[in-house]
Amino acid sequence: MFRLEIVCKLFHFMRLPNEEMEVFSKPTLFTRVFALSIRNMSSTSQQPKHKILIVGGGAGGCAMANRLCKHFEKNEVAVIEPSATHYYQPLWTLVGAGIKPLQESVQPLEKVLTSKAKLYKDKITHIEPKESYVVLSNGDKISYEYLILALGITLRYDKVIGAEEALKNDPRVCSNYSTDYVEKTYKAYQNFNGGNAVFTLPAGPIKCAGAPQKVMYLFEDYIKRSGKKILANIHYFTATNKLFSVDKYSENLTEICKKRNINCNLSYNLVEVDSQASEAVFQHMETKELKRIKYDFLHITPPMCCPEILTKTPKLTNPKACDYVDVNVKTLRHNHYDNIFALGDCAALPTSKTAAAVSNQAATLEKNLCDVIKGGQGNVSEYDGYTACPIVTGYNRGIIAEFDYRAKPLETLPIDQGKERYIFYFIKTYILPPLYWDGLLKGIWSGPKSIRNLLHLHRPSYSEPQK
Repeated sequence: MFRLEIVCKLFHFMRLPNEEMEVFSKPTLFTRVFALSIRNMSSTSQQPKHKILIVGGGAGGCAMANRLCKHFEKNEVAVIEPSATHYYQPLWTLVGAGIKPLQESVQPLEKVLTSKAKLYKDKITHIEPKESYVVLSNGDKISYEYLILALGITLRYDKVIGAEEALKNDPRVCSNYSTDYVEKTYKAYQNFNGGNAVFTLPAGPIKCAGAPQKVMYLFEDYIKRSGKKILANIHYFTATNKLFSVDKYSENLTEICKKRNINCNLSYNLVEVDSQASEAVFQHMETKELKRIKYDFLHITPPMCCPEILTKTPKLTNPKACDYVDVNVKTLRHNHYDNIFALGDCAALPTSKTAAAVSNQAATLEKNLCDVIKGGQGNVSEYDGYTACPIVTGYNRGIIAEFDYRAKPLETLPIDQGKERYIFYFIKTYILPPLYWDGLLKGIWSGPKSIRNLLHLHRPSYSEPQK
């Protein structure tokens, strides 16, 4: 349509008298405005539109793109992601302990994303759910029929006074949650010569709530092997009122801490780091009392929140669910906007935010979205809240917590996964990384449910009392 408008304008222009033509032959304001109007008509008319638009190129975004592109033609599915690299973040626990190099957790985004998906290497600055389009940082509008939000979670080190300065300048302060700091952790392990080793878990939802303990157990094992355990006092400060959300694993981990003389401080949230005084300041969640402790090693788990681009969009997030994307917890479809879905860390799902959870969520979302596109109700599959957290408790052992929305164990193997074993360390270190790259991301791994059903044939579930 815009081509016809341009032709009409040019035809009118050519019929002008010569003296008027001379006026327009100069770079006047009119010619500039005319050229700009043509450009605007062109860009508006050529505004890209996709059947499905996925915002975010993390685990959830890549898994969904690779799954959905099997159902649609090239470029019908698009992904918006500014980063050129994709990280397997669960490996950072092992990077921080010196077991794996950081480079093993990195792949080029284009290598893990199907070429059938259109990739926009940019970030979004605005979402307009009512009109079904987003705006990129370069000003381009991208329209969609269906939107999948997979933007992950935002780290907020800035919410802890002095944390960023300490992480930047103090070699004793580290954090496994960021590529900026994860390689500091093992150096801090090596340089520790005694004193207080402090580990933290903040208030509010975070990704992989077991990770703050993993780094602590690995540290304890490291200094024990190095002969420095006798010189150390290990302190764990958590804003929660128990060590893990599932009672069974909380009891297992509490027992491990007792055996290793780890001091657990419940309901304490890190609010300040004074690197000049070598002090960490905690506030009690209920009494608001402040507690200071000197540190010689400090691992910070930062507060986290839903990305601002989502929280500032009206009716997109749920304030009652810590302002994460307001979706139906079973179908993953948005509760207000029918053509929006979400999965992964940014979704308001009352379960632990892990890659294992994404594997099940992606399978559910794929089925429900395809059903909606075909004219269905979008409830052909239900997500039960399955998630898993392999917790390495040393350099050769660990446990694997698996559970659902009920916070009840949903274990895959026919053995007690709450008991420390080498097999769980082996799974975390050698099985899960290739399963992530070649299974979850490629959209062919939907979680271990079928394996669980096979292995537990004729056996009662661990979530049920033994008879």
